[in-house]
Formats: sequence, structure tokens, C-alpha cells
Amino acid sequence: MKVLAIDIGGTHVKLLVTGQKEHSEFASSPELTPAMLLAGVRKLAKHWKYDVVSFGYPGPVSHNRPLAEPFNLGKGWVGFDYRAAFKRPVKIINDAAMQALGSYRRGRMLFLGLGTGLGSAMIVDGVLEPMELGHLPYKKATFEDYIGIRGLEKHGKKKWLKHVADVVQRLSAALEPDEVVIGGGNIHQLKVLPPGCRAGDNDNAFLGGFRLWQKSNARKNLAGAMPDRIKRKETKVRVMNKTKKSRI
Repeated sequence: MKVLAIDIGGTHVKLLVTGQKEHSEFASSPELTPAMLLAGVRKLAKHWKYDVVSFGYPGPVSHNRPLAEPFNLGKGWVGFDYRAAFKRPVKIINDAAMQALGSYRRGRMLFLGLGTGLGSAMIVDGVLEPMELGHLPYKKATFEDYIGIRGLEKHGKKKWLKHVADVVQRLSAALEPDEVVIGGGNIHQLKVLPPGCRAGDNDNAFLGGFRLWQKSNARKNLAGAMPDRIKRKETKVRVMNKTKKSRI
């Protein structure tokens, strides 16, 4: 089965189909609607063969449907008939959850996406659970108010880094993951990662789109299933306290 994976961002929409080595993309914008998405996908994918479609949606998703209009795109996403538009089965998932699924190796993994807000998802023995941890209260606001882009701009990088480390520690203590994967557009701000963390890569979203069509029991141990192209691209970041082997 060939899968077309679509990663919808605020600046670009990126596509990759099973078997390809490099993705294609077209420009996104605050005016992007589902009809414009469909037109762009059809133009780039007109010579591709694929059986099903997955895409990461920048907003909450439930039962394969967007629950709210995206903050940084146009209108019309809620209630749109995606299966009829693509003429194929479609699976829709939150964009952070799709990147989490592509980053997963084994056991209990917590994914945190540092971007405009705070994307989050948890995977336990191959079972994916999208989460909205960014909206939980923290200090005088919420987690994403402090470690999303607003926190970086308001408090400056030095304080933002401290907040990131503190939030990771708090969420790790509460959820007890075997590892934490940190991804998102602001991962490059972290020259050093908190203990027990590894850096993700945005291209993992495509792998997550492919894996979305697997059964959960087929995802229990995927440590050796990551393509070499994505393995090589995973960011190499030093880990704090290398000698401390604590499980968080």
C-alpha cells in the first residue's frame, strides 16, 4: 500500500509518497483553505501513484475530523469532506502527533513540539495518544505561553531555555516516559538538551504519516525501522549531565 503523507505548515505544505527519497512542497499562507490544499497536492502529485492519504493538521483532531479552524491558515477545514475530495481513504491527525509517531522507537515516549505553541503526544507500546498539554496551567499562564514562541519573544532566550528545562522535568515526572523527543521549529534554539531527551526532525512527520496506516501492535518496537535518510538527519545535540543515567 502506498501512502501519500502531507505535512501542513504555516509557511509550506510538504508531501512525500511511499518509496520517494525527497519531499515536494508548495507555499502555504494564512489564507490557505482545504480547496487550495487539494489544488496544490493535485498539481505536485499528478504523476504519483498512492492508495491512501495521511496528513498532519495544525489543530485539534478527533475521530479523524478537525475540531477547530487552524490559527495560522484560512477557514473551511472543519466539516470538509476530505475522503470525497481526495477520492481515497484519508487519515487526519494532529501535526505534533504525526511527528511523534515518526519519531517513535519503543516503550513509552513523550513528544514535545516547540513551535508557535507546544505540541504534544504520548506513545505507549505503539499506541498513540495525541495530547494538549500546552494548555495546562503553568506559573501565571500556560505551558505554551512560556515555552511557545510567545514565551521566547517575551522572556528572552535565557529565561525561555530555563522554562523549557523546567517544563520537561515536570511533564517527565508526571508521565514517566522512557524518553522524551523534542521537535518543532524551535528545536534549533536548544544547543543542549535536558537529560533523557533526544532531538527529533521535521521529516519524521512523513514517517509518521506512513506508520499511521499500521496497526498499533506493529509499532511496538520500531528502533530499527527508521529509514537511513531520516536517521542521518536527526539533529545531533549534546545531552546535559552525560554521567547521570537517571530515567525521567
